[in-house]
Amino acid sequence: MDSVERRINRELKTVRVMIGLHCRDKHGGCPDLCEECLALWDYAKQRVDLCPFRADKPTCVNCTVHCYKPAMREKMKAVMRYAGPRMAWRHPILSLFHFLEGRRKERSKLSRC
Repeated sequence: MDSVERRINRELKTVRVMIGLHCRDKHGGCPDLCEECLALWDYAKQRVDLCPFRADKPTCVNCTVHCYKPAMREKMKAVMRYAGPRMAWRHPILSLFHFLEGRRKERSKLSRC
């Protein structure tokens, strides 16, 4: 597996963990995702798979193209707002990689100017 695939898989894992944190705490502590959260997870995977920047994919917050439908984007924002602060304590390694990936893309944008 090359570095691009590893990075994308790590990003997907981070999103899945965040949706799981949100679902468990907000939707009754199911052992797996509820239907609403499962639909959001499937949608997120689909969007990453269809990303036009696949090789140079930035984190979604740093992306110039927002490919989520408005309703799904709002749901994902709610998940991120809730789970983001909790990730540092519950999954510090994933949080660190996500933070570093976001910073890396910002630097590469600045160096192109």
